[in-house]
Amino acid sequence: MQVLQKTQKIVRYQNHHGEIHYGIVKDGIILQLSSNFHELVNKEIKYDGVKVKYSDVKILEPVKPSKVINFGWTYADHAKETGGKSNLVEPVMFLKPLSSLIPDKGEISLPPSHLTNQVELEGEVALVIGKRGKNIKEEDALDYVFGCTILNDVTARDLTKSDPQFTRGKGFDTFGPLGPCIVTGLDPSNLRIVTTLNGNVVQDGNTNQMTLTIPYLISWISQVMTLEPGDILATGSPSGSCPLKSGDVVVVEVERIGKLCNYVQ
Repeated sequence: MQVLQKTQKIVRYQNHHGEIHYGIVKDGIILQLSSNFHELVNKEIKYDGVKVKYSDVKILEPVKPSKVINFGWTYADHAKETGGKSNLVEPVMFLKPLSSLIPDKGEISLPPSHLTNQVELEGEVALVIGKRGKNIKEEDALDYVFGCTILNDVTARDLTKSDPQFTRGKGFDTFGPLGPCIVTGLDPSNLRIVTTLNGNVVQDGNTNQMTLTIPYLISWISQVMTLEPGDILATGSPSGSCPLKSGDVVVVEVERIGKLCNYVQ
């Protein structure tokens, strides 16, 4: 057994035999682990001696959370462009159902036009919780973060504008692309987010532009609900949200994490 290093890129994947493993990515090669998620968050890694090419396996969502918590309007410009309120004292919060999650290279399915006519992208940094927490103090909040990943908070904008709350507009199946990996040891307060649509840059922001700090968000939500290992906290989207259509390719890139690529059908 070895102790997890401070900065590691961790993936969850399925091999050709249908077996699901975690692994450490190094230079396009995955060092396969026998460790489960509980062992990983306790900084214990067990290599089983197998090495596989990253391109030879199916990358899955990096974790199976008990809940996906989303914070909205944490970037002033995005709040303005979507008709929200900027510089909030408290965040807007909503949940995505687990059925919305898809992995890197997964397909975003547009709902029928009688349900929504305005589906948009929102590239975000997401936190993966590493230990159980309730009533967490701000000064201790980052100790509860195992690592960072990427989420595309796909949104039916017409429904979030018409409904009194966001569940329907945020909750369609495939509206939660997540991945491709978890990176440990990052400072989530200063990460650049660049989203491209069919190769054109539509979002270019940084978590240092957030109007509410990440420790505050963790502390705030932990007063409402207990955070469990594996839970996802999506920290909000910078400006540049724009519509999706069938055939589009969306790539959300976050520095030091990687690229989350999804196809729209």
